[in-house]
Amino acid sequence: MKTKKVFAMLVLPLFCLSSICGADGFESVRCGSDVRKALVGRKMSNEPVVVLEARHKNLQLKDLGADEISDRLNLIFWRICGEEYAVLEDGDFVRDVLKFPKHSKDSPQFVGSCQSNGHDLPGFAIGVLRNEEGAAMLPALVAWKIDEKQMKFVALQTDGLRCSRDGISTADGGR
Repeated sequence: MKTKKVFAMLVLPLFCLSSICGADGFESVRCGSDVRKALVGRKMSNEPVVVLEARHKNLQLKDLGADEISDRLNLIFWRICGEEYAVLEDGDFVRDVLKFPKHSKDSPQFVGSCQSNGHDLPGFAIGVLRNEEGAAMLPALVAWKIDEKQMKFVALQTDGLRCSRDGISTADGGR
C-alpha cells in the first residue's frame, strides 16, 4: 500500500507535467490530418515563437504574423505542414481555424476593411484580392468576415466585394 502511494506521488506529477503543463496547442497536430479539428478549443502557449517553432520542426511550424482584432481576439497566421492557416484566438484559446488559400503579388492576402457594392461592411475581413494597378479598393477573389461575437470566420460573397489595398499583408506588398 505504501509503495502505491509513493508511486502515485512521484510518477503522476511527472505525467501531468509532460502531458498537460507542457501542452502548447500544437501537440495534437499531425501533417496530413485535420489541422482545424486538432486546434479548435485548444489552449495555446505564451512561449516565445522561436521555442514553439523549434519544438514543432516536424510540423514545419512558422509564425507568419498576427493582428489584434479586439482586446481579447487575435488573428494569427501560421504555416503548418507547408500550408497556411488563419487562427482566431480568444485569450489563449483557439476559437476557429481557416486553411488559407495561396496568394501572391497578383493575388495578395489582406486583413482589413471591405465594401459590398459601395457600402462599408462592419468589422474585419480577410481574404485574397485581385491586384489592379493604381486602384485603392481591389476586388476580392475569396473573403471571410471575422465574426467577433461568434469568434468564427464567416464566408463572404465576393460579387461586388472590394477591399482596401491598405490591408494587404503579403510579404511582397502586392504592389
